Amino acid sequence: MGLVFRRRWLIAAVIVVGMILSVIAGLSRPKVYETGAVIQVQTPIVGVEDAAAVGARAAQTLQMIEQRLTTRENLIAMIERHSLFSEAPGLSVDQKVAALRASIGFQSVASADQPGFGAQRVSALIITARLGDGDKAARVANDLAQGVLDMSSARQASRAQETYRFYVGEDRRIRDQMAALEAQIADVRNSNAEALPGSAESSRSALTDLAADLRELDQSRAALEGERTAIERKQTLRETDRRRLEEIASATAVLDTQRDALLAQRDALNANLARQPSVEQELAGFERQLTQLRAQSDVVTARLAEAESNLRLEELQQGEHFTLLERAIIPEFASGGGGKKVAVLGAIASAGLALGLAFLLDLVYPAIRTSAQMERELDLRPVVAIPEIPFRNSGKRWPRLQTVGPKLAEAVRDAPKPVVFLGGAALFLLAAAAAMA
Repeated sequence: MGLVFRRRWLIAAVIVVGMILSVIAGLSRPKVYETGAVIQVQTPIVGVEDAAAVGARAAQTLQMIEQRLTTRENLIAMIERHSLFSEAPGLSVDQKVAALRASIGFQSVASADQPGFGAQRVSALIITARLGDGDKAARVANDLAQGVLDMSSARQASRAQETYRFYVGEDRRIRDQMAALEAQIADVRNSNAEALPGSAESSRSALTDLAADLRELDQSRAALEGERTAIERKQTLRETDRRRLEEIASATAVLDTQRDALLAQRDALNANLARQPSVEQELAGFERQLTQLRAQSDVVTARLAEAESNLRLEELQQGEHFTLLERAIIPEFASGGGGKKVAVLGAIASAGLALGLAFLLDLVYPAIRTSAQMERELDLRPVVAIPEIPFRNSGKRWPRLQTVGPKLAEAVRDAPKPVVFLGGAALFLLAAAAAMA
């Protein structure tokens, strides 16, 4: 307190000057006007998808549109379209883009039935703009809102058409693959008719019959061979014996021919039976592929029907869409440019600076002012310490309070004119700062 009293004029001067400068800086800050437009997310009237999927898709759509609207090219086009920052021709294009990007905001409003976990569902979007001109702020907010509506409508229609075309192409592709696979299966069955899995029993039965025929042929040939041997053992052959030998030779040749044919048929049947596992494996692989393609065809058919329904809903405007719930209006009053905060912070900083300067001056010009300080600094105990003798009035109970008014008037009268002027200016600026609140 002694420090404050000794350096009161310095502290008062620094505080007054700092407050003057702070209030001037606060009053000189440009005014900022803020306005906003509200866009509502309308859920589909005829629901094809569940609400969670629709809400998640709406949030993704809004995020994508926000990113596109705040690109450099779009912001430059908006600056030129609305003649923004024309009062500051010294700003570069990058500075104008950065200032516009900082002055606009997108705030999503969550749905009332928002689940505790999962994707965020958006029910509305608030677009705000903060500029020094209220009319330009309203135009920028409405321009952004219209951009959201246009982009969302174009994106939803394009998404529905692209989804429908994609599933149409997938359905055609799967059907072509199924037709080609069925043709391959038919070719394999036609070229391996004898080696098909269903012909195994008939082939084995045919082999059994062939074995019986071969045994009969062998028995017949053996009988002919025995008869020929018996005739050839005769000493003299009669004419009838010679004709019989010729008949036996012809019959033996016929039997050999029949036997060769039966052996060839048996070898073919054995080859078909040996080839049957590979053919069966090949046909099983084709069947698996065909089963997978049929399952894919069922899924694609269901998705195609859903995509066709969504496309129809978009054409009738019955699906998910965004509507402008409230347009941005020109604000009547400025929302403030932070002048009050600057004035208050400047006053606080001025008081701190004044106290700091007073403390530094005491450090630069030290002096011993109390007996305790003298004993601490010089290690000498003073013999006599004469205290300050205040003015006493025994007839009054509060003498100091009674002398405040005359002393204040005397201080104002004896103070320098600049100090009086600075004090009056400080009071005026304090009143102006209070009015700014």
